[in-house]
Amino acid sequence: MLLLAQALQEPPPEERLSQLLAREWNQDISVFLHEKLPKLIVVLVLTFIVWRIVIFFVNRLRKHAELQVGNFHRAAQLRTMASILRATSFGVLGFLAFLQVLTIFNIPYQPLLASAGILGVGIGLGAQSIFKDMLNGIFILLEDQYKVITIAGLKGTVEDLSLRSTRLRDGDGTLHLIPNSQIATVSNQSRDFSIASLPVSVDATANPDKVMALLRRVATEVRNDPAFKDIAVADPDIAGVNDIRGREIIYPISIRVRANQRDGVLRELRRRIILAFEKDGIPLGTSSNMLVMQQKPDPTAPPAPPTIGA
Repeated sequence: MLLLAQALQEPPPEERLSQLLAREWNQDISVFLHEKLPKLIVVLVLTFIVWRIVIFFVNRLRKHAELQVGNFHRAAQLRTMASILRATSFGVLGFLAFLQVLTIFNIPYQPLLASAGILGVGIGLGAQSIFKDMLNGIFILLEDQYKVITIAGLKGTVEDLSLRSTRLRDGDGTLHLIPNSQIATVSNQSRDFSIASLPVSVDATANPDKVMALLRRVATEVRNDPAFKDIAVADPDIAGVNDIRGREIIYPISIRVRANQRDGVLRELRRRIILAFEKDGIPLGTSSNMLVMQQKPDPTAPPAPPTIGA
């Protein structure tokens, strides 16, 4: 009778299973609320705070780039640095937060890391040129390699720079897009200083000493002119007679100027040299490729008949 009464008091198996599941769920919820949820909130809050700090610096870089009016090179650098900072921070913060969440929920992440490593190797082998472009772009940006450059025969001003490619604007307005992985040699024409070089062609009848003295005087006047005094950083150099081409004598003039500031100096130097030569009666040289033939008149030939105008 006692056993029968106990059997009648016990709940059926379905009810016992539901009670067991409810008890386990209550325990899991209690553990989550008291242990895991605070840790999860701390991880998310810290990630959000760091991300907002990164966004603050990214916005500062972009605003500073907008203020670089006329300095496209510096603006492109700042925009590229902002993009790199934002993308890198997003990836690193997201990856670290994901690992912390897995640790909080006791999920082993070692197999995921191994799978991600294998996948990364596969992607790296299939997209080598992309990674090479990005690596070259990072080194170009860090080393500040160029502004006005010559790449593979293309000469122009760097208008935009990214980790993937370089945009080069040439003199006639053509925009060239060059992948960074294809840039092997860079000829920088705007680094530190430039050399304003002008070869002056003078006729061989002119006295070389007089010509060099005149060129030195004119170049010094341009060097000391208030409009070019801050542009030219060194005194002009007149090397002397550099080349003889028949009746043409070449006298080179060199003035060290600030980076990418030689065009204005050369224009003014050419103008003053023409005026000075014209004043002192010094003839400019004639290229040896041009042959001028003068035929002397024959004294025995009869005079030409007069022409009657219409």
